[in-house]
Amino acid sequence: MAKRLIAATLALLALGGCAELLPPAQPPAPPPAAAQPAPAAQEQGVTISKEQGGRFLALVGPRVQYAEPFLGVRDTNFSALRSWLDNKTGEMAHQVYVETSYYGGPYRWDAARDENNTTLRFIRIASNEITCELGCSYADEIAAALPEDYLRAHRGGFSVSFASSQGKTLSVPVSAGQVATQLDAIDAVRAAAKSAAGPPAAIPAAAAAAPPGAPPNPAPTSGLAPGTVVPPPPAPGR
Repeated sequence: MAKRLIAATLALLALGGCAELLPPAQPPAPPPAAAQPAPAAQEQGVTISKEQGGRFLALVGPRVQYAEPFLGVRDTNFSALRSWLDNKTGEMAHQVYVETSYYGGPYRWDAARDENNTTLRFIRIASNEITCELGCSYADEIAAALPEDYLRAHRGGFSVSFASSQGKTLSVPVSAGQVATQLDAIDAVRAAAKSAAGPPAAIPAAAAAAPPGAPPNPAPTSGLAPGTVVPPPPAPGR
């Protein structure tokens, strides 16, 4: 399994060329969900894709529901671990990404902490009004940056609590399985990158000859499109 992940990653690295790379101040913004092409490589639930013309590799872990899908719509109320590899410097950035859809609001999310009250860097990605026709509802995308040493020190799992300026909080668990799957993919990609940096003969011929795959959108987005007619929330006590 790991060998196939390394081979697939080698193919992506080989296709990335030798362009000058600069670490992004923030992970690249994704195109709309409707424009997502097929994944370039996938192993053990982690999707690997080229970003910005091969300057970066994006590793997106499996989506995990932390609450019931909003109105039963897929791709709502879920989390995923995400990582980005700078192909030139070898540096990586990691985060826990969260999609949250809800009635009321909008909430101005502005902080993230773990269960030990450790402050994590908060990242605001997007906030979308779904509709206000029958009462307002929103779909937000937020994240918390995770230093790699933090991720490796929490192999048993952890939870992140997001807070808004209105006092709203949202607690999202990250399981040991999610952490292990992401770290396995990170280590395999690093091993592949190290191999790709060596002589051309070190790259398996089958991997080097693999046809280019269009990179997928690294950011899972809400399954609720703006303008969707959403019924009002249930009456209290029902």
